Amino acid sequence: QVQLGESGGGLVQPGGSLRLSCAATGSMISVFSVEWYRQYPEKQRELVARITVGGSTSYVGSVKGRFTISRGNAKNAVLLQVNSLKPEETAVYYCRATLGNYRFWGQGTHVTVST
Repeated sequence: QVQLGESGGGLVQPGGSLRLSCAATGSMISVFSVEWYRQYPEKQRELVARITVGGSTSYVGSVKGRFTISRGNAKNAVLLQVNSLKPEETAVYYCRATLGNYRFWGQGTHVTVST
């Protein structure tokens, strides 16, 4: 069992940056592949980025070159650096840890991109 907690969201101007963190307790996050999703109001969650146990990363096309997922193993966390944010990327950002058939979600962190 692992508990996940996202942080780092907030209000940022268009073009701004945030660093989102997905911190794990109860287990080492390094044994999980981890994904970041975002959910717009009344929409399904959208996969944004993934990092495997081995460190391979992948991104949805719309964020390539602007978002970076990485492991902050010293903090038992997975980070998502989000740059050049757009107003339409205002959403709740969630992380999910996967190990085999087990999937664990965090509670989400709000990101608002606005002037």
